[in-house]
Amino acid sequence: MRNLSQLTYYLHHQSTSLPRYVLEQTLFALIGGLPGVVGLGLRGLAYKLILKSQGIPAIEYGVRLAQPANIRLGRGVYLDHGVYLHACPKGIQVGDGTVIMHGSVLHVFNFRDLPHAGISIGSKCFIGELNVIRGQGGVTLGNYVYTGPLVQILAVNHVFDDPNVPIMEQGITARGISIEDDVWLASGVIVLDGVHIGRGSVVGAGAVVIEDLPSYSIAVGSPARAVRDRREAQAIKQKVAAQVHFGELERIR
Repeated sequence: MRNLSQLTYYLHHQSTSLPRYVLEQTLFALIGGLPGVVGLGLRGLAYKLILKSQGIPAIEYGVRLAQPANIRLGRGVYLDHGVYLHACPKGIQVGDGTVIMHGSVLHVFNFRDLPHAGISIGSKCFIGELNVIRGQGGVTLGNYVYTGPLVQILAVNHVFDDPNVPIMEQGITARGISIEDDVWLASGVIVLDGVHIGRGSVVGAGAVVIEDLPSYSIAVGSPARAVRDRREAQAIKQKVAAQVHFGELERIR
């Protein structure tokens, strides 16, 4: 009986119904691991049967999707090899032209009926390699948000007030995270639950953001502190010492 309950629990959190689970797993087995352009084309067409997409998405081999019926992709979305999207009922929404690089994990993980759980990413964002976005409290990213490798955005926290009770039995809090348009989170940044980052902000590598940052902040450190406003005269006049490059991707997008 216990094994049956565990199996039911597992299936419930992998798909929205048993028939859909069978369809999804069949597609994953047949074409989920096909490399190259052929695999991209087949997945782009066939996966429209199991997720919601405004266009034909570019989904590399080895991408893992759980509850794909709750995943919504805009036009021109690219999911790189090894990306994992787990979309509980509130789901995952990815805007037009957004790129999610290899090994990144977007996990709503709503097994406690949390009211605001979900992940929404705007248009023309770039989610770097090996990012982790936990959406229990709700995560909203605006347009043109850019994250470096190993960034973590964690809209959940564990309660640990009672030292006599195991932490895993004390529940969680989940207030949510919002990041406005045109924000750059450099490599290794960690954004903790309850934080709002204003438009146009830049957060330096390795910073841990535990409090709100106003728009156009340049923030560094652990905990992160705003050290400059990008609109200040000194910041505007400062010239970039290195040569600035633009490539084919910017032209296409």
